[in-house]
Amino acid sequence: MKPRLLIVDDDEEIRTQMKWALGAVYDIALAEDRASALKEFRSSPPNATLLDLGLPPSPNDATEGLAVLSEILTSAPEAKVIVISGQGEKEKALQAVGAGAYDFLSKPVDIEELQWILRRCLHLAQLERDYRELREVTRPSRFDGLLGASDQMHGVFSTIRKVAKSGAPVLLLGESGTGKEMAAAAIHRHSPRKEGPFVPINCNAIPENLIESELFGYEKGAFTGANSQRKGLVETAAGGTLFLDEIGELPALIQVKLLRFLQEQRFQRVGGRQEIQADTRIVTATNVDLKAAVARGTFREDLFFRLAVIVIHLPPLRDRAGDVALLANAFLHRFAAENGRSGASFSPDALRAINSYAWPGNVRELQNRVQRAVIMGDNKRRLTAEDLELTSAQTGAPPLTLREARDNLDREMVTSALRRSNGKISSAADELGISRPTLYELMEKLGIAKPREGTQ
Repeated sequence: MKPRLLIVDDDEEIRTQMKWALGAVYDIALAEDRASALKEFRSSPPNATLLDLGLPPSPNDATEGLAVLSEILTSAPEAKVIVISGQGEKEKALQAVGAGAYDFLSKPVDIEELQWILRRCLHLAQLERDYRELREVTRPSRFDGLLGASDQMHGVFSTIRKVAKSGAPVLLLGESGTGKEMAAAAIHRHSPRKEGPFVPINCNAIPENLIESELFGYEKGAFTGANSQRKGLVETAAGGTLFLDEIGELPALIQVKLLRFLQEQRFQRVGGRQEIQADTRIVTATNVDLKAAVARGTFREDLFFRLAVIVIHLPPLRDRAGDVALLANAFLHRFAAENGRSGASFSPDALRAINSYAWPGNVRELQNRVQRAVIMGDNKRRLTAEDLELTSAQTGAPPLTLREARDNLDREMVTSALRRSNGKISSAADELGISRPTLYELMEKLGIAKPREGTQ
């Protein structure tokens, strides 16, 4: 398809001449004033725009032309606009360039010069598009402490954004180490309660005989040792969010009291008779099957339905395609910086082991292994599978072939160079000592090329 070119000029003869001169190369759209120009631009955005600064109703000054430029760049900051000014209006043309125009030409326009500027302009626009697409490929997806580029994690991020705005209870499901507390904290920080407290508690870590007083507080004299009144965590989290991890471990009597609080937002302290009201949002998490616990009679069905108004599943790391290496490198950079070892990287055998291992402990295990490897790695620049304490028996990985080892090393070097250059192809190619075309070919070969069509 031809590149689309919008020509904005109040002189019909000039518009016709330009259409005749450029029509073989470009799909031409024409406009004669601000209204028609903006209508054409918005209905079918062009690859480039030629803009005469002198437009009606003020053809003798640049007011209308600069207004068109401003509106175009406001709606599409990446738009390429070449302004055309009359003789003696260079100051206005420079003003337009300062406001964001790509370049300017003076009348009468030299068609050969214009064609050269257009080719350069469209080439730059393509490079900028490539750069934006590349950033989407190479930049890790972060969401309030959570990290992941897989479809599963993007689904989690999207759900958190939606449910955070409500006050509904949320139940987080997932294996140990999948990041349920971080997800709960993200829900809180994106909610209207973000200025209030976020109070996390692991229900499995509190002795059964203490959990009621820990959650709901107690009055002075309620039991031996209760020498003063004490607020519980439900009251402490008022105006904010209480996160109850391992909710499946709650004793039956506490389940009843929690259910009443969820229904009425009221409770009594241990040893007290006064009804206390607290505006506290409850977010819970578990790594056990609550439905099975309901079937066994160890967890109340009515409480389950109260807690599971919104359910978010945190996927295990082994099911998050592409996220393992992304997370490993993020942890490596973080812990290397903390320990004065900036520039540390993984060897090809380490990357192979990371991608082959099943990660039963999920993100928490990956983080711990990388942190330990950085600390215990004897200042080595490259961390190996042995440093991560990942053996072939653990990963189930056969030995590397020479080609696989070379590809892994190339992939690591290319992704690292792209990351350090913030996705700038030219800078990354210079760092690697190769040309831009060679880098593009290498990216395609290694599976880190531009995203598939339709990716934004």
